[in-house]
Amino acid sequence: MMVQRLMLPSLVLLGLLACAPKASDGEGAGDGGAVDSGVGDTGTEGGDGADGGDGADGADGGDTGEPDPFADLALLFTPGEAAGFGADRYPEIVYGPPQGAGDAGSLDVLSLGREGLIVLELTDIGIVDGEGPDLLVFENPFTGWLETGRVAVSEDGETWHEWPCDAEDAAGGYPGCAGVGLVWSHPDNGIDPTDPTVAGGDAFDLADLGIERARYVRIVDSGANSYEGTSGGFDLDGVAVVNGAAL
Repeated sequence: MMVQRLMLPSLVLLGLLACAPKASDGEGAGDGGAVDSGVGDTGTEGGDGADGGDGADGADGGDTGEPDPFADLALLFTPGEAAGFGADRYPEIVYGPPQGAGDAGSLDVLSLGREGLIVLELTDIGIVDGEGPDLLVFENPFTGWLETGRVAVSEDGETWHEWPCDAEDAAGGYPGCAGVGLVWSHPDNGIDPTDPTVAGGDAFDLADLGIERARYVRIVDSGANSYEGTSGGFDLDGVAVVNGAAL
């Protein structure tokens, strides 16, 4: 299996207007309860795959004819309490490279709300297990203010594999969670969004899950964050494939 490093340049319709999800009802990972997006039974009890609708009708994040390492389709967004920020620009706001602002925190984000869930699909490049981390997830943390999320991946959209996330272990740096690392990469500063040594964000390795490939990414707010107004919970900027292969 060829593994290649990707360094190409290039996050709602709330509830009823969410993009139709990829049909699935397989075995999942995680402990989220059943979620109803308003477009059909999402089948996410216990973190199962999304089910409802006959496919996704969403933008591809600015299709240029060239494969890129970022999310191509937002299949499902089920906002939780205190979600809303960035909804007017969904789904495009979760596509493309991160808009990192370092310790200032980016405003180019979609707030998931309490235990809100989003499922993204990679249509041109899949994640493969290569050397070091294989996937980067970008939130908008800043020093003294972190909002965590649980990350899972799937190859078929049905069977999910989730990295353990301890959202209560502040002293330990919330091991395994997304939403911890400051984000440095921005399209204007030349920092490679696929390089885990400089891009920032939170890195995930397929080897830790014992799998070799994935093309769907699921992020769920941990439920252990702040939930007020319309910007509560995990704020997704984007995702980037570090090790990938063309689909």
